[in-house]
Amino acid sequence: MAPYRQMLSKIGVTEQQWRVMRVLDERGRMDPKEIAEAACLLNPSLTRIMQLLEKKGLIARKGNPEDRRRVHVEITAAGRDMLVAAQPESLEIAEKLRARVGQDKLDELLDLLNSLAENGLE
Repeated sequence: MAPYRQMLSKIGVTEQQWRVMRVLDERGRMDPKEIAEAACLLNPSLTRIMQLLEKKGLIARKGNPEDRRRVHVEITAAGRDMLVAAQPESLEIAEKLRARVGQDKLDELLDLLNSLAENGLE
């Protein structure tokens, strides 16, 4: 989706980084395994993505007080601000896509993608 890639390029994040930030914004604090599953990423890829997002100040890792071996990850105020700033353009792109393919086909595509995500490819 070239329009989304262009938008993300302007704000300095990749599609995968964007997905991680969106997941954290929508679901709140999570552990890395939950993030990987929700964002459809492999754990090794997620580790690298989180390092970059943390370096940019867009997410923060915090120790889990119940289990010191684990961490929780959350979006920062700067990360949330980035999502809010990009929202108008993101919604505009989504509306153009909806106008081009129609709501019925878009709903069908989303249903298929959700089914794949829920049932896996096994």
